[in-house]
Amino acid sequence: MISITFPDGASRSFEAGVTGREVAESIAKSLAKKCLAMEVDGVETDLSDPISRDARLRFITKDDTAQALELIRHDAAHVMAEAVQELFPGTQVTIGPSIENGFYYDFYRVDADGAPKPFAVDDLPAIEAKMREIIARNAAFTKEVMPREEAKRRFAAMGETFKVELIDAIPGDEPIKIYTQGQWFDLCRGPHLPSTGFIGTSFKLMKVAGAYWRGDANNPMLSRIYGTAWLNDKDLAAYLTMLEEAEKRDHRRLGREMDLFHFQEEGPGVVFWHSKGWSLFQSLTAYMRRRLVEDYQEVNAPQVLDKVLWETSGHWGWYKESMFQVESAGDETEDKRIFALKPMNCPGHLQIFKHGLKSYRELPMRLAEFGLVHRYEASGAMHGLMRVRGFTQDDAHIFCTEAQMAEECMKINDLILSVYSDFGFDEITVKLSTRPDKRVGSDALWDHAEEVMGKVLEEIAAQSGGRIKTAINPGEGAFYGPKFEYTLRDAIGREWQCGTTQVDFNLPERFGAFYVDADGSKKAPVMIHRAICGSMERFLGILIENYAGHFPLWLAPTQVMVTTITSDADAYAAEVHKKLRKAGFRAEVDLRNEKINYKVREHSLAKIPVILVCGKREAEEGTVAVRRLGSQANTVKPLAEVIVELTEEAVPPDVKRERADA
Repeated sequence: MISITFPDGASRSFEAGVTGREVAESIAKSLAKKCLAMEVDGVETDLSDPISRDARLRFITKDDTAQALELIRHDAAHVMAEAVQELFPGTQVTIGPSIENGFYYDFYRVDADGAPKPFAVDDLPAIEAKMREIIARNAAFTKEVMPREEAKRRFAAMGETFKVELIDAIPGDEPIKIYTQGQWFDLCRGPHLPSTGFIGTSFKLMKVAGAYWRGDANNPMLSRIYGTAWLNDKDLAAYLTMLEEAEKRDHRRLGREMDLFHFQEEGPGVVFWHSKGWSLFQSLTAYMRRRLVEDYQEVNAPQVLDKVLWETSGHWGWYKESMFQVESAGDETEDKRIFALKPMNCPGHLQIFKHGLKSYRELPMRLAEFGLVHRYEASGAMHGLMRVRGFTQDDAHIFCTEAQMAEECMKINDLILSVYSDFGFDEITVKLSTRPDKRVGSDALWDHAEEVMGKVLEEIAAQSGGRIKTAINPGEGAFYGPKFEYTLRDAIGREWQCGTTQVDFNLPERFGAFYVDADGSKKAPVMIHRAICGSMERFLGILIENYAGHFPLWLAPTQVMVTTITSDADAYAAEVHKKLRKAGFRAEVDLRNEKINYKVREHSLAKIPVILVCGKREAEEGTVAVRRLGSQANTVKPLAEVIVELTEEAVPPDVKRERADA
């Protein structure tokens, strides 16, 4: 007999070899019907697997949302592969994992002449219909552990050459598992749902794309089909609605409509800012500068530095392939050196800290920089402002003592949360990313850093009263130290990882940085790397999509548009424009001989928050018709009153807060 212990601490005895399904049925038939899989001693496995030793057992049901979705999406990929092979015989299947919000499967399909024949969007309805048919069959998923050579022979006989290659790549000490659903089977590690019927019908095939086998451009091009799957139709509908809304909010589309920026082939991955976009960029930068002015010293380090600095920091060895290298001009007998465009600001800030003797009395020393950095990103990875090769970091490095470290991390946390709140982001998750496998520094230093940051994380959660979510992200720290990652949720529910706080005991020692302590001894400072926006370009992309281009008045590139109904009001409109500019507004005037509805529609498309309409009557009375973005109504008010109202509305949130506290 073996003892099975359940999550509530209760234990029961069973015959060795009892399956998870049998255990569930012994508790309640209704439980067995709900179970999707199980965890045995923390390891997720098939419900049909036998349990041969004393173990802790937890059943996985749809109430375990994340695990349930992973299983459903994984199995949906298998069903899609079966559907494709039923509809398009001769198609080879390769790999098909679950991914965030869905799944995909890569296929190799050729025409009669042996040329690749990718799938098209028009193929998706038939594949989806076949998937629903397969799910309705409710065939059980069954597992067989097969000898390696037998598995290779079976797949080779079917012409599945990619599967044979996958088997060869599986380490020799790992079992070869084959999962069957009805008459169709696949190579897979598992686990799986009890049967195809458990997948449900809340799924949809989304798109097709190309993908090289194993990500190598020298290998065959495969045809990838993406799908999404959810626990129920309500969640599926909500996700599809979110995608529709995300398409409307796409910052690249709004960037064109609002004339903010563009990209072009001659400058891949770098932004061409237009006047309005640069105004937006400068407004964000000015806001961030105001938030730092009391506690930080703003500095600027060179963009091009000798590779020696990057070798010392460790970046040359760790991230050389992501760095743009520059060779100095001149022949071999002159100053021939290898430089790098800086991918980050920390080595430069260390040089500034090291310049001159530092005392413990000067700590903490907080150095901030809006530093332009460059990192190589693959062409396929670049995505508008969200993923670029050249971007501006709102970077800072705090040099402090070990005793000051926890307090500095909390100060950074408070600043980050305050900044996000000013932009309307109040749903925040703070994750502590711990030591990765590849790292520098002793275990003792990592132990100490993680202990301190763990206590800070607890304080963050307690201080917020549960408003801020916290979590541990094992193994995802930087190579030089653990870090906090700040993830914010936008207006349509998407999550964006932006800010970071990274504790670093290693770089100061590598560069020989020190301060003189109270006892006269030299000590290496703790270096805390922190960013709030992260990439200013990416943060602006997030803001564009979060606001859908409807920026608050203080941030909008063009705050007010003055326009006329007839040419009789041109002189008055020009006067209104002049007064607005004098009052400090980013205002423009439109005197074109076009119908007013046409002009209003055009300026609304450009997301200008306030349109002031001037006609003959307004000119005579000294008024303006105020039209707000998103409203069809006009409100006629005296110009002086409108300027006072808009002046108050255009005050940035940090300035408004300072005035309230004064």
